[in-house]
Amino acid sequence: MSTACVSVPARSASPSITPVYATLTAITFSAVSAAPTPIYRFYREALGLTPFSITLVFATYSFAMIASFLTVARLSDYVGRKPMIVLALGLNAVALLLFFVAESAGTLILARAVQGIATGVALATLGALLADTAPRWAATLNSVTAFMGLALGALMSGVFVTFAPWPTHLVYAVLLGVTLAEMVILPWIVETTSRKAGAWSGIRPRLTVPKAAAAPMARLFPLTLSAWALGGFYLSLMPSLMIAATGVRSPLVGAAVVSALMISGGLSSLATRAFDAGKTVRASAALLAIGIVLTLFAIAAGSPAAMVFGTIIAGVGFGASYGSSLRVLLPLASAHERAGLLSAYFVESYLAFALPAIAAGLAAPRFGLVTTALFYGSALALSALVTLAVETAAARR
Repeated sequence: MSTACVSVPARSASPSITPVYATLTAITFSAVSAAPTPIYRFYREALGLTPFSITLVFATYSFAMIASFLTVARLSDYVGRKPMIVLALGLNAVALLLFFVAESAGTLILARAVQGIATGVALATLGALLADTAPRWAATLNSVTAFMGLALGALMSGVFVTFAPWPTHLVYAVLLGVTLAEMVILPWIVETTSRKAGAWSGIRPRLTVPKAAAAPMARLFPLTLSAWALGGFYLSLMPSLMIAATGVRSPLVGAAVVSALMISGGLSSLATRAFDAGKTVRASAALLAIGIVLTLFAIAAGSPAAMVFGTIIAGVGFGASYGSSLRVLLPLASAHERAGLLSAYFVESYLAFALPAIAAGLAAPRFGLVTTALFYGSALALSALVTLAVETAAARR
């Protein structure tokens, strides 16, 4: 792999727009990852997909992203940020074209695999670029952009599926146009990292967690598991669960519930950015558990409105936990460790994103989607409470 950076004239680069560009581009990648969620129902009916098949398509994205985090996602620490952004945008465009022409489960899986690699490279690189150019806001922006993008992608797709022509195509065409525009703008973005030796060794699969960050990551793991496993369930099975639990079949309603989780998560991450990170971790664990329990009661009662309410509370906990976790971890890494630390954190997060959702997809045909959701949510609430107990005990020492 070449270690040469993309060369652009110095006068064309604008430091002032670089954080804005990194933020908006990160939002785009997250939006693309959520766009298929409201369309899964159409894929299921047209292609005969089971809940397990849907979660497998969804999880392929997460596994490809994890493979990316373990290998090429760290390369921006060696070759520069801009070459890796070029790679991520190009792969994202290929994934969107595959979604546009998909007529089989195999093509959907391939599209999600390419998308996962692209997003893994993008999240690590753009996150590091934000840490380089907006260090005071990096942790907040890295969390808010994910939630904003996921909410935007799911809601936009739900609106298109409900009201616009080409229900399984239009959202991909729009996002492809945005991706191409971001490629055009890239020459005006500054490069923030100098080249250094070791790029080949940098792609060997390994997790590079700075020593100072290892213990905090371990303490935060049960909360990370709870929050991201909840997000994985919502993005793969929530539209189907909405139908099973309430009988409401509108794709827009299912998309709205998913968006409620992400919007409340993004807003809470932003609102709590100046709060003490340790206290926010504890409060977020409690809110996440409460929101999940409220949502479980709503599922059992078959109430869409109550599901939205519980989802919003859980989303507040999700967003606050994500933002506060990054505020705990990012300051523990030096400049050339940031992409590696973010990669390790995202590997942990996206394993939690994918594996529990696959288990739910396997269980749903045997036990029913509603029963599966009730057991799934109960386990996640307990996991959040573990971090609450550990962090509370640590704070009292």
